[in-house]
Amino acid sequence: MPDPPTLPTAPRQTYRGPFAIMTVLFFMWGFMTVFNDILIPRFKDAFTLDYFHAMLVQFAFFGAYFIGSLLYFAISAGIGDPIARLGYKNGVVIGLVISAAGSALFWPAATFLSYPLFLLALFVVGLGFAMLQIAANPYVTILGPERTASSRLNLAQAFNSLGTTLGPLVGGYLIFQYFVRTGAHGAESVKVPYLAFFIIFVLLAILFFFVRLPDISEGKIEPGFAALRFPHVDLGMLAIFMYVGGEVAVGSSIINFLGQPGVAGLTKLEASGYVSLFWFGMLIGRFMGAVELSELSTGMKQSLLGLIPAAALTILIAIRGWATAQMYLPFLLLCWLLFQGGKALAGRTLMIFSLTVVALLAIAIGAGGKFAMWCIIGVGLFTSIGWSNTFSLAIEGTGIYKSQASSLLVMAILGGAILPPLQGHIADRWSLQLSYIVPLIAYAYVAFYGWKGHKMGRQKASDQ
Repeated sequence: MPDPPTLPTAPRQTYRGPFAIMTVLFFMWGFMTVFNDILIPRFKDAFTLDYFHAMLVQFAFFGAYFIGSLLYFAISAGIGDPIARLGYKNGVVIGLVISAAGSALFWPAATFLSYPLFLLALFVVGLGFAMLQIAANPYVTILGPERTASSRLNLAQAFNSLGTTLGPLVGGYLIFQYFVRTGAHGAESVKVPYLAFFIIFVLLAILFFFVRLPDISEGKIEPGFAALRFPHVDLGMLAIFMYVGGEVAVGSSIINFLGQPGVAGLTKLEASGYVSLFWFGMLIGRFMGAVELSELSTGMKQSLLGLIPAAALTILIAIRGWATAQMYLPFLLLCWLLFQGGKALAGRTLMIFSLTVVALLAIAIGAGGKFAMWCIIGVGLFTSIGWSNTFSLAIEGTGIYKSQASSLLVMAILGGAILPPLQGHIADRWSLQLSYIVPLIAYAYVAFYGWKGHKMGRQKASDQ
């Protein structure tokens, strides 16, 4: 393999206004993505599915990421980078329009009670989200200096996690309670929520079409496969595959896992609240990650790293009571300690946090009852910085090939389509508890990428 091209770097100003606008987008797709965790148990009951077929919800949705990104990469290699031609803003608008079309398909799917049509609708939504990911993630990383890209992406992903925290609460209430009609097929309860998504995506597309965003594209219109010449990008693709697959596998199985008599015996509505707590952990971790990897002074960093978990604990006490907050407190303290150990290095922090997830999953497999329940919920806090740190490390130093490298990484979101059904197969054949071996192995690789993988084939040694 030839050496990666040498790319110049230059100081870049920070665009706070455009970044704030982009956080709206991150919130919205996080809010909707986590609805899949509600759809899985809803469809499992409504269509009398086993775990494997219920997990096809994630296969259709995240499989679309792979197909969409593969098409993007093929176009990029054949005729040149589409983002370089269209601009990041137009890429976002196209993604929103496609997502709106997929959301609209939920109405006929619920009308005809067709599970395959639901899967098609999710596939179309996934295609739209693939375009959003390809455009939005690298755009956020270049809205300022490259050395703080992980901090900005963690902050943007924190707003994504705000959406995933609220999503299970709103989705669980709407789909399992508010829109449930006596005697009606269970799948009909998704009609109105996804009609609302359709309207929201259309409004967002109009907003982004007319809003003014800076044109700071680093894309390269010339065709070719230059992004594949960076070894850390190639290894980063597998890391994204494993990370997304592991995260989705855990998040998708929480409701059913907490419903087991040997764990917590919760109803689906009760368990959906704990899915929200899982994503709340990601919200807190990403805010802390944004602070730790930023250019704030050491004193300010330490103050905020203490205030954020303190605020999280206060919110938990106010919303869920001291009993829940008391159980979550040890995770918050451990998270603070791990950020100290990360020493503001994206790779080192990724390794430490991923190893912690591996340990929690191992305990959940070997233990039972409420202890296993809290280990699985705690995974959310420590998987928080995984996407942002992996993505920013993988595209760092790719310069004008950033959009093409981004399409390869988004293609690797295929992990969210492959690993959950694999976990479902193990759950059907043996047990749901044992099936957590799948995300355990996935996070072990992510830890390797944080340790060594992101350095391979690179001359830069600042993260040693």
